[in-house]
Amino acid sequence: MTSQTTIDTTGPGDRASVDPSEPTPAAGLRGHPWLTLITVAVGVMMVALDGTIVAIANPAIQKDLGASFADVQWITNGYFLALAVCLITAGKLGDRFGHRQTFLIGVTGFAAASGAIGLSNSIAAVVTFRVLQGLFGALLMPAALGLLRATFPAEKLNMAIGIWGMVIGASTAGGPILGGVLVEHVNWQSVFFINVPVGALALLLGLLILLDHRAKNAPRSFDLPGIALLSGAMFCLVWALIKAPTWGWGDVKTWGFIGASALLFVLFAVWETRVAEPLIPLGMFRSVPLSAGVVLMVLMAIAFMGGLFFVTFYLQNVHGMSPIDAGLHLLPLTGMMIVGSPLAGAAITKLGPRIPLAGGMAATAVAMYGMSTLEADTGSGVMSIWFALLGFGLAPVMVGATEVIVGNAPMELSGVAGGLQQAAMQIGGSLGTAVLGAVMASKVDSDLPGNWAGAGLPKLTPEQLDQASEAVQVGVAPVAKGMPEQLVAKITSVAHDTFISGMSLASLVAAGVAAFAVLVALLTKRGANAEAGAGVGHI
Repeated sequence: MTSQTTIDTTGPGDRASVDPSEPTPAAGLRGHPWLTLITVAVGVMMVALDGTIVAIANPAIQKDLGASFADVQWITNGYFLALAVCLITAGKLGDRFGHRQTFLIGVTGFAAASGAIGLSNSIAAVVTFRVLQGLFGALLMPAALGLLRATFPAEKLNMAIGIWGMVIGASTAGGPILGGVLVEHVNWQSVFFINVPVGALALLLGLLILLDHRAKNAPRSFDLPGIALLSGAMFCLVWALIKAPTWGWGDVKTWGFIGASALLFVLFAVWETRVAEPLIPLGMFRSVPLSAGVVLMVLMAIAFMGGLFFVTFYLQNVHGMSPIDAGLHLLPLTGMMIVGSPLAGAAITKLGPRIPLAGGMAATAVAMYGMSTLEADTGSGVMSIWFALLGFGLAPVMVGATEVIVGNAPMELSGVAGGLQQAAMQIGGSLGTAVLGAVMASKVDSDLPGNWAGAGLPKLTPEQLDQASEAVQVGVAPVAKGMPEQLVAKITSVAHDTFISGMSLASLVAAGVAAFAVLVALLTKRGANAEAGAGVGHI
């Protein structure tokens, strides 16, 4: 079936009202499908890069600003928190007011916040502007998917989403490499400054090319109580996950926020059944493939983002690599995601998403298990095998789960569907860093006293042990200036062995999550509503 579009000439000249029954081709640059894809790809590339490029800069930020391990986690989690809380609401904003406008605002704000981070000289300022980055990133990500959904016809939509997913996958995986080059040869601030010219380019292209498509039955009201309830529920959930390593998983505050989140989710569900134009029509989740796609994105992000967080510390602090060397050692992961994404898109087009997605998560599980076997002296060749397998496994999930979620949603809810897809990934990222971080911290706290005593090292006070444990959690040996070389060697050996034991256990947990995701992937199928997209000229 070929989908089509109608241009609404009664409104502004850059607005199209999507109607699958009447074809009207677009003319010139504005609304050109492939140019639209290039434009939104430039914008989402910034957001995807910033999800991981900071990982390679974390050690430099930690050293320069005197940040603690918890502070470093906040640089990552503050960004994920803002994205996770606001993505669905931002998608609704695009459905209501137009995806072009929300995309342009998002791009401009994201670039401005990035520049502000580069000018910051305190960890508090960095975290604050990272949160603002997340808020503006939430605006542009679902808007990009909404623009693609409205611009491409059904027979080209898979290919477009595949390329879009490849850009996100390559940017996500390439972040550590680019970050390594910038941190080593410029400074950590350049990791954020680079977004300013990229954002300016995306804004210029957006003003010239993007056409504001809107579905004829797009929502005309705004569900403010629904937004408040959902945002509160998401905030409480992610906040509990972020603070649990500090408070403890058995602490009343942790479970208080989890309970508050559950209550708010229930109230949100009840409210959505009563309002005329709900924020998220719950009927969307009657689609088993759509629901499975959302869960799959969460599980994939737990394994990927959580695992990557520790790998950067492993390469730099345990192996003693420079930032650029650490980034280059992750090149097999990046390369396989770039190679694997178009292959995954072709396989999904031919076979449907079920087999590629299940196979991808199986490969991810094997790769994470392999990463649990890494030692302090593991060679580059062995590391490359597991990193390459991880990239190859993630590629079909990045591409296929997006198509499953967006393609199974009605056209007028494409922004909400895009928000769901990205929110699932960001929640998974927060879950990954929080849960796997808790696993790491627990294992280090458990093993360090015995390993320390077993090496015959001087006994530590409880306060010293806490400080040593915090250092070991990022692979740093707690040594002081002026210590004898023999003592430094012993402490370094104990610290690295203890870090490796924690990373190994965290990787095994990630492997278990990925293995469970194989079963979830078997519930997916091709998007049933993809034909609702627009069929515009210049294809």
